[in-house]
Amino acid sequence: MDASAANVPQAMPATSFKVLGAISVAHMMNDMIQSILLAIYPMLKDSFDLSFAQIGMLTLTYQLAASLLQPGIGLYTDKRPIPYSLAVGMGFTLVGLLLLAYAPSFPYLLTAAALVGTGSSIFHPESSRVARMASGGRHGLAQSLFQVGGNVGSALGPLLAALIIIPHGQGSVAWFSWAALFGIIVLIGIGRWYAANRALLKPRARSGGHVVTLSRNKVLGALGVLALLIFSKYFYLASLNSYFTFYLMDKFDVSMRSAQLYLFLFLAAVAVGTLAGGPVGDRIGRKIVIWVSILGVTPFTMMLPHANLFWTGVLVVIIGVILASAFSAIVVYAQELVPGKVGMIAGLFFGFAFGMGGLGAAALGRLADATSIGYVYQVCAYLPLLGLVAFWLPDIEGRKKKAA
Repeated sequence: MDASAANVPQAMPATSFKVLGAISVAHMMNDMIQSILLAIYPMLKDSFDLSFAQIGMLTLTYQLAASLLQPGIGLYTDKRPIPYSLAVGMGFTLVGLLLLAYAPSFPYLLTAAALVGTGSSIFHPESSRVARMASGGRHGLAQSLFQVGGNVGSALGPLLAALIIIPHGQGSVAWFSWAALFGIIVLIGIGRWYAANRALLKPRARSGGHVVTLSRNKVLGALGVLALLIFSKYFYLASLNSYFTFYLMDKFDVSMRSAQLYLFLFLAAVAVGTLAGGPVGDRIGRKIVIWVSILGVTPFTMMLPHANLFWTGVLVVIIGVILASAFSAIVVYAQELVPGKVGMIAGLFFGFAFGMGGLGAAALGRLADATSIGYVYQVCAYLPLLGLVAFWLPDIEGRKKKAA
């Protein structure tokens, strides 16, 4: 593209809500299947006589498979887009789901977790790119609509596990292969749209907006701050995603099904927070959303270990809504820090988030074995204080207004 073409303002295409809706539904199928693995941990613990450390290893295997490939896939497809890779990724998830349903021993469970994670590592960078392509310039809104599908799927996993899998046993996991097949069909349709609209991969050729360029050191510093915030957020989320059901069963003596319904409540709150975070960031600035989301949740995480059952339910809803609002803002903020590397940045941050979640689950599982499940939440309560480092993020929105 020559310099003159880059400076010619062109009409911004309208936001394609049809495509955003489809990619959100596919994300829902993908993350629902993944959350089923987490939701049936209590059943697997009993069936295979697993320790908390082995539960943590399951999460670590899944999260590492879901994280290590993502930046490389994103970087590769920034240069060579592969529209139908989305359906291929869902195919890996389908195979992992079927293996999970019939796994006879712990090594097979680890293999199933790795396959589901690999599917996720292929799905997320390209689907995040599709969301940006269909955004019509409303990047925060598009990321939130895309991500809320995943959060809804994550919330449905424990609910469906409580209603279907727990009563009928491990083999009933295979019934959810229909969801994976439906996801593959949706993603084939998205692949056709993606292939026909590759021109949308060059947003600066059609936009009259201003691109703010920071020095390399400032960009690296800002990415480092964002990585620290991801560490804080996803280590804390690991305590709830992997061990909240055990915490409720241990502290309040509730049934496995009741504990999973509380987990559903938390994950539904995460979906609400995710949906709100992107549009609010578009309106008031992403740095403010990031700051408030991470640091602002601290009083509630401090209260959680000391609450009764009722207030535990209330607090995890508040924590879910506030903490989840940051991720859409973080991804879009990072993509604006490094223009033209949409897939690489999406893969890097989704991958890093999954990796931190996996390491958090493994580390917290060992801590729970060594101490108690309640002690895990006392330690994790302090993690959101790392939100203070958001003070050092550069004000990209302010610089854009000055440039305009």
